[in-house]
Amino acid sequence: MSTIEKAVEALEQKSRAAEDAAASADETETIVSQASRAQPEPLQPTQAVPAASPSPGATVSPGQGARPGSGTVLELPLKEFADAGMVTPFAPRSRIAEEFRAIKRPLLRNIERAAPEQRDGARLIMVTSALQGDGKTFTAINLAMSIAMEQDRTVLFVDADVSKAQAGSMLGLSPGTPGLIDVLENKGTSLPDVIRPTSIPNLRILPAGNVHERSTELLASQSMHDLMLEMSSRYSDRVILFDSPPLLMTTEASVLASFMGQVAFVVSADQTPQEAVDKALESISDDKIIGMILNKSHHSRNKLLGLGYGYGYGYGYGYGSDRQDATAEQGS
Repeated sequence: MSTIEKAVEALEQKSRAAEDAAASADETETIVSQASRAQPEPLQPTQAVPAASPSPGATVSPGQGARPGSGTVLELPLKEFADAGMVTPFAPRSRIAEEFRAIKRPLLRNIERAAPEQRDGARLIMVTSALQGDGKTFTAINLAMSIAMEQDRTVLFVDADVSKAQAGSMLGLSPGTPGLIDVLENKGTSLPDVIRPTSIPNLRILPAGNVHERSTELLASQSMHDLMLEMSSRYSDRVILFDSPPLLMTTEASVLASFMGQVAFVVSADQTPQEAVDKALESISDDKIIGMILNKSHHSRNKLLGLGYGYGYGYGYGYGSDRQDATAEQGS
């Protein structure tokens, strides 16, 4: 039994336990586990395999976007994205575009089918993983790009992995660009001050913000809770997508998950330990819609579908150290 199949089985057991406690006999046997009473659109196992086909030596490096100022349009490095095998408007029918089209559909349907009082929560989607190096940031950016290509959808992409801020770097944001942490510090910076429009009209970005010694703690603060409420009410027309820290690397990630309506959980095929997957899933409350995304899959069943590529994005060594070390070097 593969890692993701075991994870799905664990999710099903968790869901059944919650349903038994609620005197409900419903069972879910799809790749998406529904822990709440609303029935979400299932994400089929064969759809949950993102694939990238990077050109040899292709890398995604920071672009030339202007630094601060919410009114300045950030030019996304779309050519570098395309060279790295990522979702771009240049190739709307590419293999990876089709895969993320399949992944996003259940997420969007869950928003549409949510009860009015639950719709704001369903629009808050967190992309996470158990450990570093599972491909969650790559997945989060591709998912944001895919949703932004919808005619009637606007995406607010939040770089909430504040210790790394790898998403911001890949998207072309300069170091020190104000963002989430600056708002959470409550020093006069507001959301409209730091949200950046991009060269894709339906995509906005909330950067991680400046390095702060208590960055991860701020994610679990009352300020973050208040900010989530503000985002869900102020931007009621948007899908708000969070690239979060891995669940087992910081305790704040599970607190961040508690604010969400949906969680897209990335599992790296033949890499993520089953024990890590189980432990990470236990940290997510039973009222969340959880979708499992199998990444870097090389299984023959996926090759039959034209899937099964891998890609080489990772975090490097020492979770949470990169930005702090860089800041220390700048100050030395």
